[in-house]
Amino acid sequence: MPIDHKQPYDGGNVFARILRGELPCKAVLETEHSLAFHDLHPLAPVHVLVIPRGAYVSWDDFSERASEAEIADFVRAVGETARRVGADAQGYRLLANTGKRAGQEVPHLHVHLFGGEPLGPMLSR
Repeated sequence: MPIDHKQPYDGGNVFARILRGELPCKAVLETEHSLAFHDLHPLAPVHVLVIPRGAYVSWDDFSERASEAEIADFVRAVGETARRVGADAQGYRLLANTGKRAGQEVPHLHVHLFGGEPLGPMLSR
């Protein structure tokens, strides 16, 4: 079933459970509205996830419903996370998948921050 931000938020998803403290994470940054943590199965030497604390399924859901404070905090958290892991000095990639067709596996908005090595082309066919 495709992820649809018009459907109710699934409070049982893995990121919701991390936010409630039910599952551990290796945090990089914690702010009032955001959390950044290392991916459990990294795809690059630097692979960090940045998530909003609010119950948002996707980027379009977040941009439609989040407060100005949540949006500003989240965008700043992504930049601060890049600085904290040293990715800003060598370059990095941000990726936010929306929906199953795009590869979204967890129905909670999240941005992947990749770095630490050359990352190649954006898409391969």
